[in-house]
Amino acid sequence: MKKRYTLEQKRWDDPAEHTMPEHSRVPASFTIGNVKIAPATVLAPMAGVTDTVFRRFIKNASQFTSTIEVTADVDSTTSNQQSGCGLIMTEFTSADGLSRMRETKRKRYLTYYDDEHPISAQLFGSNPATLADSARIVQDAGFDLVDLNLGCPAKRVVACNGGSGLLRDLPLIETIFKTVRAAVTIPFTVKFRLGWNDKHIVCVELAKMAEDCGLNAVALHARTREDGYTGQARWEYIAAVKDTVKIPVIGNGDIRTPEDAAAMVDITRCDAVMIGRTAPSNPWIFRQIAQYTASKEATGVGTYDQPTDQDRYRMIRTYFQMLVDEIAIEERAEAARAEAITAAGQVAREQRHRDCVGKMKQFASWFTHGVPGGGALRKQIFESKNGDAVLGAIESFFANREMSLDREDAVAAVDETMLASAAAYCD
Repeated sequence: MKKRYTLEQKRWDDPAEHTMPEHSRVPASFTIGNVKIAPATVLAPMAGVTDTVFRRFIKNASQFTSTIEVTADVDSTTSNQQSGCGLIMTEFTSADGLSRMRETKRKRYLTYYDDEHPISAQLFGSNPATLADSARIVQDAGFDLVDLNLGCPAKRVVACNGGSGLLRDLPLIETIFKTVRAAVTIPFTVKFRLGWNDKHIVCVELAKMAEDCGLNAVALHARTREDGYTGQARWEYIAAVKDTVKIPVIGNGDIRTPEDAAAMVDITRCDAVMIGRTAPSNPWIFRQIAQYTASKEATGVGTYDQPTDQDRYRMIRTYFQMLVDEIAIEERAEAARAEAITAAGQVAREQRHRDCVGKMKQFASWFTHGVPGGGALRKQIFESKNGDAVLGAIESFFANREMSLDREDAVAAVDETMLASAAAYCD
């Protein structure tokens, strides 16, 4: 049976359960080059996920948390952002494509807003000169950091010797490191896996090479390319990398809860944690880590909010509305550039609207994961033809659900009254 390398997998294979260590916490901050990142949490770059809309959504996810009850000041003590996410990263972008495309198209791929800083742009490819050119483009676009992807296991990426495919050619990686490092002055980092497979584990050697070539930090997803997203992440290799290099080490793999994040820091002594597929299904994870850390330090007991139905409604509704609004912004910008509406422009607009609805359907499976009756909402979303229909389905679902919960509360209240009356009669 062939393995599918996909972030759609929402379940973990026999996940380990962790408790919050007595002393270790996710650090309040760390520094990559001259960029301070606070707190020490990173949103992993995910293809088809971490576009500007999702990144800004994650940055502001905490606005949906309604019952924060910690005695310590989460924002000032632990976080410089409402969401508690210290660093965000773009979707991985082809260096070959970026270096060849027109300036106007580049802007669309590298779109970000001022409230996304600090932000890192991730590139993939195998040609040192092309990667260097693309890194300069990223620097000129105002990104705070540039990152090299050596972790993607997808066949189409590996086939062109990109992503984790490069893990089989350390000499070429060294040339890439040196060429890109010489091309830019902003911090340069790399995200990689353990190796191609269990017989070819290269993470410690690669991390040392990165440090020797002047890179400013490394991020390790503690699985091999052959593992894909299956099995448990092997955190012991993150610890081995941390023992080997002096530059910051970011740990990645199997962080589902605040307890997992603290346990990774405790076990590996990594400088920061990176969170990937948990973020789409639980956008509050970064805020929860900040809450847990602050409350643990203040009271000795770690607590964090669990999202309510209303939180989930606002989350889904807001994210989908942000997608629609982003398309409107792009259309206004396009209209300002064009003197007349052309057939090509109409095709482009139609494609953007299809992409928007497609992304809504993609995220529906994540956002409704764990929502009672979520299957019915997913069905409605998948049957919707446009963005307005999707938003209408969301409004209807949660309105009906709220009415249902109100009826349940009313029935429960009547039952309690009847029981009280019966008890009084018996007395």
